[in-house]
Amino acid sequence: MSSKKLILNSSRNFEIIDITAMINNEIDIKSGIVNVFSKHSTSAIVVNENESGLLKDLELMLSDLVSDKYSWQHDRIDNNAKSHLKSFLLSSSETIPISDRKLDLGTWQSVFFVELDGPRNNRTVDLTFISDLNE
Repeated sequence: MSSKKLILNSSRNFEIIDITAMINNEIDIKSGIVNVFSKHSTSAIVVNENESGLLKDLELMLSDLVSDKYSWQHDRIDNNAKSHLKSFLLSSSETIPISDRKLDLGTWQSVFFVELDGPRNNRTVDLTFISDLNE
């Protein structure tokens, strides 16, 4: 088992950052799995298609589901309840197979870091690699 970190900066309140190539650059095993984990409760890790219309649809859907029409209790603390609630709907991690020293994704799949409370600097994504026993 080995681990590495990605450090990301976001430039918008809501931003979807394709981190597939960054993860592939960090792979140091021939085959196994990697767990990709965001260390922030106002962000997410998702696997899906990198198509601009779909990515805009995700933002629209989340904005519709977690709207301004409510007075969110958490806003009394730091005024970012919507970001936390959106992260509940997504996931903080994904586990992805590795084959031939790269992510073994489907044809249209990419791995994304989803910023829900930006812009932010120094967002940390942990990568934990577990190699096959035969390696």
